[in-house]
Amino acid sequence: MTPADPDRVIAAARAWLGTPYHDQASLRGVGCDCLGLARGVWREAIGPEPFPIPPYSRDWGETGPREVLAEGARRMMIELSPAEAGPGALVLFRMMPRAIAKHVGILTGPDSFLHAYERLGVIEEPLTQSWRRRIAFAFLFPQR
Repeated sequence: MTPADPDRVIAAARAWLGTPYHDQASLRGVGCDCLGLARGVWREAIGPEPFPIPPYSRDWGETGPREVLAEGARRMMIELSPAEAGPGALVLFRMMPRAIAKHVGILTGPDSFLHAYERLGVIEEPLTQSWRRRIAFAFLFPQR
């Protein structure tokens, strides 16, 4: 697979800025959660979603033997190490130690990322050390 143009991915992601937070939604300007943002960016930058997303829990402390988000991303994206991730990469965050990765963001620069956050909606903010240390997986969007 060939990676998508990171500028195209970032432009699609930034078009979602200001979208209100809404659990399990994916409608630009109307509402989305972090995964809904990634799904919307996929639709705008790549094309139709390759498979439906089943309902999921909001529990960031969820533990278990499977990294469900990472497994899904591996089916359709290009995996790379978090250290190699740059602008345009999708990153999965492990929000609590020993929990599975449950939060999604898109890197917009070497020190910034965009994500959907409860009560704040879709925002772009600095990729602080606190956020950086939580990155568990990284993926590139494929070309159309």
